Amino acid sequence: MTKNIVDPTTTSAWAELNEHSKNLKPDLRGWFAEDSKRAERFTFEAADLLVDLSKNLINTEILESLKKLAAEVKLDERRAAMFSGEHINVTEDRAVLHTALRRPSGISPELQVDGQNVDADVQEVLGRMYDFADRVRSGEWTGITGKKIETVVNIGIGGSDLGPVMVYEALKPYAQDGLEARFISNIDPTDAAETVADLDPETTLFIVASKTFGTLETLTNARVCRQWLLDSLRENGALDGKEENDAVASHFIAVSTALDKVKDFGIDPENAFGFWNWVGGRYSVDSAIGTSLAIVLGPDVFEEFLAGFHAMDEHFRTASLEENVPALMGLLNIWNVNFLGAETHAVLPYDQYLHRFPAYLQQLTMESNGKGVTAEGKPVIYNTGEVFWGEPGTNGQHAFYQLIHQGTRIIPADFIAFANPVHATKDGDQDVHELFLANFFAQTKALAFGKTADEVRAEGTDEAIVPARVFTGNRPTTSIMASKLTPSVLGQLIALYEHITFVQGVVWGIDSFDQWGVELGKQLAQQLAPAVAGDREVLAEQDSSTQNLIGFYLTQRK
Repeated sequence: MTKNIVDPTTTSAWAELNEHSKNLKPDLRGWFAEDSKRAERFTFEAADLLVDLSKNLINTEILESLKKLAAEVKLDERRAAMFSGEHINVTEDRAVLHTALRRPSGISPELQVDGQNVDADVQEVLGRMYDFADRVRSGEWTGITGKKIETVVNIGIGGSDLGPVMVYEALKPYAQDGLEARFISNIDPTDAAETVADLDPETTLFIVASKTFGTLETLTNARVCRQWLLDSLRENGALDGKEENDAVASHFIAVSTALDKVKDFGIDPENAFGFWNWVGGRYSVDSAIGTSLAIVLGPDVFEEFLAGFHAMDEHFRTASLEENVPALMGLLNIWNVNFLGAETHAVLPYDQYLHRFPAYLQQLTMESNGKGVTAEGKPVIYNTGEVFWGEPGTNGQHAFYQLIHQGTRIIPADFIAFANPVHATKDGDQDVHELFLANFFAQTKALAFGKTADEVRAEGTDEAIVPARVFTGNRPTTSIMASKLTPSVLGQLIALYEHITFVQGVVWGIDSFDQWGVELGKQLAQQLAPAVAGDREVLAEQDSSTQNLIGFYLTQRK
């Protein structure tokens, strides 16, 4: 696929966008006053989402140049290549087929890639997941003492943790009564210790999520939890006359394709659910990595979740560029990063259930597009990636919104909200959700239109502090709304940002689907472990800073 890579800086659209940025005089107040149709022209629909781009620093000419850029970098070809299973992950020579994970059963024509019927493979794993989930939910599957499972603990890291955690938190109202999920990711012993501290080992099921069954953090935590299980069962007298291997097999399952390692750990390979090398970790929550979700939320909810992904996939695959929301948002990010100088991107969900969504997007976007070379191995000569961050509103309003409103940096922000709350609440006569969304609407209005010195003076403000109370406005925001946060809508939101990330990667000519930058630190940690354990020879081989730091640790460790 490297033959299709186009250096965006060589395109005529890039030159046009450079001129647009030089001549841009942002004036959202004036633009809205002059154009009564602006909001209508820059508002789009994708599946169940309404997306308003009108408060961004764009006009029709800029948008046309961005669309021209998409054509010149062959976005259509690259999109088709991804959906068809071409090996667009060039450094690993792999297809990129997370979209295949949510193709509905019976879809035609079937997807054949590298000699495999991908649809059949996906449906086989989903069927096994759902059968197992039903066994746990019904109480057919029990722990070693015959008690029903009450807590599912997912042990993973990166995409094997961030996705399941985020989705579980977002869809908690759909969890089966008497069944909860917990998550362990950090190799810091505190994470595992705190997670299991109040659990009953007889009613706990662990899922070890590691494709290769070799991830350092995950396998370390899995062994720690296995020991906790056995020690706790023994202390309770629950192991009397029972084999330890039977206990492990009753309380551990795996998401992995390394069945030999799974078996060696003590897990029955029949209770291992696999996925494929064409699924990157950060794109895997809708694969077997979501087994904890299928158990706690149920197969029907998981199917609705997958249907939401597929709805957005189809929009991205088939909609014209004129109304293709992921494409337009990805191109808008290019405009903000490469022509307006934005370095960070805030995601601000006005829904507490989405409190882990910004953290999820950090891996999706920054692991994908944090690249300094093109897919052809050439150094890039333009900025790639953004630092994604955020918190739920209104918490963020009382923390970092000051910087967005009046700071010296441009910080594009995506605001996400839903018309209908999960918990309808009143404070006296005040509908609390109405008050909550009033803040959502007010913030994007304030960021766009600001407050002039004359407006501040009209309030009777002392002249000496007028400048401090002026808001310049012209701070770009995108508003995303839906009727309600449902499993389908959550799937749509995730897929929306997956495709936004893809579009940016295509424009930048990078491989958005490898993550070699993650590997070096892992390798060095393994090399340094003997020094941390007190090996003086290995310690002597290190740089002076590392020696000093490890030396301090060794003197302080009790």
